[in-house]
Amino acid sequence: MAAAGLHVETHGAGAALVLAHGFGGSARNWRPQWRALQDAFAITLYDARGHARSAPIARAEDARAAAVVADFAAVSEGASAAPLIAGGLSMGAATALRFALAHPARVRALVLMAPPAGPASGRGISASALAFAEEIDRDGLEAAGARFAWGPGSGLDVQAATFVRAGFLEHDPASLAHLLREYLARLETPAQLARELARVRVPALVVVGERDAASLPSAHELAAALPDARLEVVAGAGHVVNLAQPARVNRVLREFASELPA
Repeated sequence: MAAAGLHVETHGAGAALVLAHGFGGSARNWRPQWRALQDAFAITLYDARGHARSAPIARAEDARAAAVVADFAAVSEGASAAPLIAGGLSMGAATALRFALAHPARVRALVLMAPPAGPASGRGISASALAFAEEIDRDGLEAAGARFAWGPGSGLDVQAATFVRAGFLEHDPASLAHLLREYLARLETPAQLARELARVRVPALVVVGERDAASLPSAHELAAALPDARLEVVAGAGHVVNLAQPARVNRVLREFASELPA
């Protein structure tokens, strides 16, 4: 069963695929994928804790990695009793990867899109994530989002920025601040996870937009560290690669799944 308080939905029939959205997004961000691929996949989507239609996060400790990964595990248990394809974008990619590390027998393949960069400093804490959280607390979602999520430095075009803003403003502000401080600010880099990644023995598809300056280095590092990984750099796409180039991403997903061992 899915974790209590989570909005969960499933579309289509076929290979079980669980997709986790990025920070500030929702299950709606995967609409171009489930509409195009529901003939080939049973695609299970959910709103992460503190996002959209899922319950808010009451305590800071409930935003830590263990809790977020436990949600993915609960959703996956409801999606399929057999090993499944675990995937996500940005924060969701980090969650899917950590689910695979914690529950290797539950995963037959990985789809990791726009993997987030780890902390820029050697202290293990992301200063930008902490600054984002502080601005949410101080100035609210609109001002913080304009600076960190959809503003001039985001790499989003006007249409994508409008979509991201609309979704971002439906979330609980305190929940997003908790996730930034307790989860995203503390993500390990691929280099820090190198030993664990070397033990991941399933096919992995790493997808990143060519204009996604923040994720490109981590995507290359992740693809190099995973033993059976394919890297797909999508031309003309920024961070939200599945929305920027849905047809290309959908084609790559379909091809990747068709090549998986039965």
